Amino acid sequence: MFVPKIAIRHCVLLFACLLTVGGCANSGNTELTKKTVLNHSHHTEYGKASYYANKYQGRKTASGQRFDQNKPTAAHRTLPFGTKVKVTNLANSKSVVVTVNDRGPFTKGRVIDLSRSAFSAIGNTASGVLKVKVETLN
Repeated sequence: MFVPKIAIRHCVLLFACLLTVGGCANSGNTELTKKTVLNHSHHTEYGKASYYANKYQGRKTASGQRFDQNKPTAAHRTLPFGTKVKVTNLANSKSVVVTVNDRGPFTKGRVIDLSRSAFSAIGNTASGVLKVKVETLN
């Protein structure tokens, strides 16, 4: 089958343009929304954190452990159970280390759910939601 050289050149140019446009789509976006940076073994994520309601106290988490508001635990959508993460409140730079033992949060825009004790270590529970940085430690 014969394909004219001009057709091949147009396809190559179109492909190059699509790559360029796709690569520029997020440039300059400094808005604090869910943002993930993957670096092989290191995971950093920015977004909002909330805390578990009291009604979950004693219930089984997705990992099979019983939830305890007094332990430094968290729910994350994708990080493996047992992963230790450092959660830093961007407003006051306070941080807490928690262990992922559940799945969630299931509210749009949130990246992690913390136990009440973990949340209160970095912010006021009256606020309900904090802007945070989440970094894996292991």
